[in-house]
Amino acid sequence: MSSDPIITSLLDTDYYKLTMQQGIFHHYPTAVVDARFHCRTPVDLTPLSDEVREQIRHLADLRLDGREQRWLEVSGVFQADYLDWLAEQRLDPEKVDVQISPKGLQINVRGSWLEVTLFEVYILAIVSELYGRHLQAGACLALARENLDAKLNWLDAHFDADEEFHFVDFGTRRRFSSEWHQKLLETLVKRESTHLMGTSNIMLAQRLGLQPVGTMGHEWLQAHQALVDDLASSQRKALEVWYQEYQGKLGIALTDTISMSAFLRDFDRELALCYSGLRHDSGDPVEWGEQALKHFELLDIDPANQVLVFSDGLNFTKALDIHRHFRGRIATSFGIGTWLTNDVGGCPLNMVLKLVSCNGQPVAKISDAPGKTMCLDKGYVENLKRVYSLAS
Repeated sequence: MSSDPIITSLLDTDYYKLTMQQGIFHHYPTAVVDARFHCRTPVDLTPLSDEVREQIRHLADLRLDGREQRWLEVSGVFQADYLDWLAEQRLDPEKVDVQISPKGLQINVRGSWLEVTLFEVYILAIVSELYGRHLQAGACLALARENLDAKLNWLDAHFDADEEFHFVDFGTRRRFSSEWHQKLLETLVKRESTHLMGTSNIMLAQRLGLQPVGTMGHEWLQAHQALVDDLASSQRKALEVWYQEYQGKLGIALTDTISMSAFLRDFDRELALCYSGLRHDSGDPVEWGEQALKHFELLDIDPANQVLVFSDGLNFTKALDIHRHFRGRIATSFGIGTWLTNDVGGCPLNMVLKLVSCNGQPVAKISDAPGKTMCLDKGYVENLKRVYSLAS
């Protein structure tokens, strides 16, 4: 039986998908990539395979309409040539291969980087919503509303109205459903307008009058491993091209594609002055933040002009602890995802869809947390560690 599309707008995705796609459009329009789905949660997703395929076919119907294009234009971030091109594009579901293997549900995406980059969030949101419908035992929207109310009551009780605590919704890819995502944000807008600084979801930012938030993802830095002649220059090149594209408008740099230590070796004063802050996505957040502060001090850069963005497995309690640790030393912001958009009962999925090659060459992500490294070629990972002086 045919089901209605889960993704109904091209903008029902994270903001950084379009910011990266514009960068790809201007600098690497011929790059070809492979991306692979990986679910870290021990659950059998194979019963969803047919519906996943059907939902991916629906993606071919997505269009950027004139109203959406005009809204993106006035942001001052997107250029007319890119938006005109995007308005003419149609996603090709044939680029996505959904299979059942002894390892479970396999989803592989291969093709032009320009197109593959958009599939990531759509596919993850589709899998998450189908899982919520059929396999997430104990899921209940009444419980979700009760949990959300308790969280907001807790937040009201623990923060003063004038305390500079800010968070952003980062929950698109692992949300329980698109419908719940919008209802949750509507509630946050009504109750937490002082603390809520926006959402990564472009569609919901437009609908609810919120600030869309995001800069780059791991894939931007990963792909550069295959887009430079000298692997040791890949991370710096990625950051330089990003600045060339946005001239500081999107100035938060992601630090854990090859590890924080490798990042800081590349992030010299010249480069750091081009950026307004750093984003944490793995490893101990306080240790990471202290490393960042020490680095700014060594570079003679005033932390008062920088911001640290935290986005790894957060809830309000963790965010509060981090915020108060750094309060008065550097500004902080928090991207909170699954804990907001999929706290409905049962176990939400911990899943990713990451690049594994670019232009036929392996690429890798070496995070600051065990178990998050993802690459099909172990030899390549060892070489990457050697080039960036990381312990094996």
